[in-house]
Amino acid sequence: MTNSVVAEGKRERLIASACDLVHRQGVERPTLAEIAEAADVPPGNVYYYFKTKDELIEAVIESREVEVRELLASLNRRRSPAARLKGLARRWLEVKELVAAEGCPLGTLSVELNNHGKGLDRQAARLFSALLDWSEEQFREMGSKDPRDHALTLFSTVQGAALLSTAFQDSEILASQVQRLERWIDSLA
Repeated sequence: MTNSVVAEGKRERLIASACDLVHRQGVERPTLAEIAEAADVPPGNVYYYFKTKDELIEAVIESREVEVRELLASLNRRRSPAARLKGLARRWLEVKELVAAEGCPLGTLSVELNNHGKGLDRQAARLFSALLDWSEEQFREMGSKDPRDHALTLFSTVQGAALLSTAFQDSEILASQVQRLERWIDSLA
């Protein structure tokens, strides 16, 4: 039993390292050996868990999916759809310094996987689909006549602000746009 706990720890550390390195360096640049080193796992052990780098990248996508599901579950505990949507927008404020330095973890992953190809781009698109679908439902619950359009506006604004925050290394760009989104959501409620 102890060995499986250690093994699970190694696998999880590899995924966490891959999440970090892929976010900071892109999909192509970090090697499996670098990911293993960052995870404090012997390089030869990587192949026990992941036969290819793409399998490890799939695990990164799955890890991000878990994060998205957990985030949405926590937001669903809020009383109103407006409070849930504002909570989602505020999530970017919690990571605004990271976004300014390295880019949005989901947006960066999506762009990287689009360039990488091999079908992983479609898997990464599920991350945004889940968030868009959830947001659309919140806007629908608020009585919006165009809930999908509103969900797209929310994400277009956040992702555009994230890109500009990264380009200018200025987290306040993202902060000001999130505040604007909060006022917009209030005006729709």
